[in-house]
Amino acid sequence: MKIVLAYSGGLDTSVVVKWLKETYGAEIITYAADVGQEEELKGLSAKARKTGASKHYTLNLVEEFAREYIYPMIRANAIYEGQYYLGTSIARPLIAKAHVEIARKEGADTLAHGATGKGNDQCRFELAYMALAPDLTIMAPWRMANYRADFPGRAEMITYCKKHKIPVEASTKKPYSMDRNLLHISYEAGILEDPWFDPTTKANKGMFKLTADPEDAPDKAEYLELDFEKGDCVRVNGKKMSPGKVVKTLNTLGGKHGIGRVDIVENRFVGMKSRGVYETPGGTILMHGHRQVEALTMDRDLMHLRDELMPKYAKLIYNGFWFTPEREALQAFIDDSQKFVSGKVRLKLYKGNITTCGTKSKYSLYDENIASMEGIQSWYNQDDATGFIRLNGLRLRARHIAQGGPKI
Repeated sequence: MKIVLAYSGGLDTSVVVKWLKETYGAEIITYAADVGQEEELKGLSAKARKTGASKHYTLNLVEEFAREYIYPMIRANAIYEGQYYLGTSIARPLIAKAHVEIARKEGADTLAHGATGKGNDQCRFELAYMALAPDLTIMAPWRMANYRADFPGRAEMITYCKKHKIPVEASTKKPYSMDRNLLHISYEAGILEDPWFDPTTKANKGMFKLTADPEDAPDKAEYLELDFEKGDCVRVNGKKMSPGKVVKTLNTLGGKHGIGRVDIVENRFVGMKSRGVYETPGGTILMHGHRQVEALTMDRDLMHLRDELMPKYAKLIYNGFWFTPEREALQAFIDDSQKFVSGKVRLKLYKGNITTCGTKSKYSLYDENIASMEGIQSWYNQDDATGFIRLNGLRLRARHIAQGGPKI
């Protein structure tokens, strides 16, 4: 048996490498996707080999992640349940795609991951595997009774790592799970499982890595200009940048001003509610700026139709259905809707807040003459509103005459 394991070097996958090797006597090849974890990838190859892997791959996927996954999602203004910017969710299809590619290269017969049997990631990874490589065996240790017997909780996993001298960041004092990529950091489990627990107190706020506490952010606001072309941000403060560089730059600016913190109880795909704490500074700025340029350039009914579809699109990403015909069809519509979403937005960042301070575009649908209340002449005739209102009120008048009208 040759197994390629999606490996982060965190608590879960550090345990899984050694456990799989000891339990099945299999050859373990580890693979890490660099999707913007930065310093977390240092020493990963040596650590994986020391833990039992015969070979390790770390693939730099940062620009592909930004260009092919984050940016298409931003064009849709996709937010799950009104708050979650889908930072973990959107990385999983890319990680799974590269996982399959490594397995093919190595002639492996099995794909393995360390996602818990209670979470969303098991669905996201495995649905992608099934779409891309239905012939490969999938191994999920957390869904194996013998694995759970050995590791009923995180405390036992931490003890196991200490016993085998496997270095991990998690500890019994800070037993929470963290997942980082270019778009965000998520925190969940352990001490965060109590939805009344406050991670923002002086004693706890050291958990946050990307953003300053808004209370500690600079007392002076900072202005920022973003240029969009067909729904994609291409310049920050006049400087042309790649998608990956844009997100990284905005992470730094947003983090400095405490932008992008979210603490929510969300509905997982598997059915339970879960508490998650997220930092998404650059993504929050991008989404806000994109929406402002759309407001200026996008047809009203086209925007409303896209907005009606957005929750469906966000749900597909959250649940792991990226490589599906329905997501692809929605993406085609979304991308077509962005043909004229080009322009500039000026934003002000201050203590966790983003304020819009101006938008402009050569494709602007805003006509100052039409909108003006100062008696300026335009091709809009206010007299036309009389018939417009009467036609829209026709059914309301008919209801009142025939049925007595609404109950008050």
